Amino acid sequence: MPIPWPWRRRAANAPARELKSTTGFVALHVERSASWIARDYPTLAREGFMRNPIVHRAVRMIAEAASAVPWLLYEGTAEHETHPLLDLIASPRRGTNGTAFFEMLYGHLLLSGNAYVERVEAAGGARELHLLRPERVTVETDQEGWPQALTYRCGAVKRVVPLDGPAGGQALHLSLFHPLDDHYGFAPLEAALMALDIHNAAGAWNKALLDNSARPSGALVYAPKDGGNLTEEQFARLKAELEDGYTGAAGAGRPLLLEGGLDWKAMGLSPRDMDFIEAKNAASRDIALAFGVPPMLLGIPGDNTYANYAEANRAFYRLTVLPLIARTAKALGNWLGPLYGDDLRLEHDYDRIEGLSAERDALWRRISDAPFLTDEEKRQAVGY
Repeated sequence: MPIPWPWRRRAANAPARELKSTTGFVALHVERSASWIARDYPTLAREGFMRNPIVHRAVRMIAEAASAVPWLLYEGTAEHETHPLLDLIASPRRGTNGTAFFEMLYGHLLLSGNAYVERVEAAGGARELHLLRPERVTVETDQEGWPQALTYRCGAVKRVVPLDGPAGGQALHLSLFHPLDDHYGFAPLEAALMALDIHNAAGAWNKALLDNSARPSGALVYAPKDGGNLTEEQFARLKAELEDGYTGAAGAGRPLLLEGGLDWKAMGLSPRDMDFIEAKNAASRDIALAFGVPPMLLGIPGDNTYANYAEANRAFYRLTVLPLIARTAKALGNWLGPLYGDDLRLEHDYDRIEGLSAERDALWRRISDAPFLTDEEKRQAVGY
């Protein structure tokens, strides 16, 4: 009869059980629904950014590219080269420069759909900007449902940071569009949650397969011609031989010697049938699509739609990085601008983005070759 694995040993004082001889093999396949990870920020950060290389690289690429773009400050049509607001952006708080601060801000925004900034009035009239962890913040509303404050909880500490008040309040809430929530943003990673689970599960399955000598699971079937059964001693010896000689990476490729009516029946699909490599590549493309990163930039093989790396890099900046930093600049300008003046606005210096240098050079050549434009009109055409 088929012997289940691992064998359940009989207790010493248990009555002997009669074993009947039979032949044949029965395999049961039970279907169950798929299990998905939770959608909260700590789980997405841990299972996505900290365990998945595609998510990690996509978030890092967007956050690093966006935080490296310099800031510009305008008052009306005049540009300020030095200003207290530019100093605050360059050094938001002690021990952190502007690039690291905005890299963290964009990381929060991409992984949770929300980013929370608190303005702190330091001693001597100085100001500092602090980021609040998204999972610790709750948006509080008034009786009509409008956001009015942020509740920040860290352990046993709880404090309220107002969103409304003089100069726009002490906190700023940045969020991505959420079709079903009025107060919280929707993270791009949530749209690729199925692809993330498939990618992580495929990696875990391959690792378990390698640990199990790169062989799928199966069962030993004992069907002798004389209809006998294995004794307890034979059970113990066979189990010990299998565990010592055929499990783990050290036993990979070792032939299994069977005797006395033993037969190996594989249970499960082979890696060729499952095609995990293509499944991982398809999941990787879905994750890259959700974040707006061309698969070519992440080294993902498959249906690349860009002719070369430079074209993919330009599309990455135009379609993903620039919209993200533009909305951030407008939100920060509207929040911090009234503290220093009535007509201040923040923008990014697009001319110093290396990924768009080819487009900038082509624009300057077209403008310089236009004899019907004056020097002043040419300056306006290129953004000066």
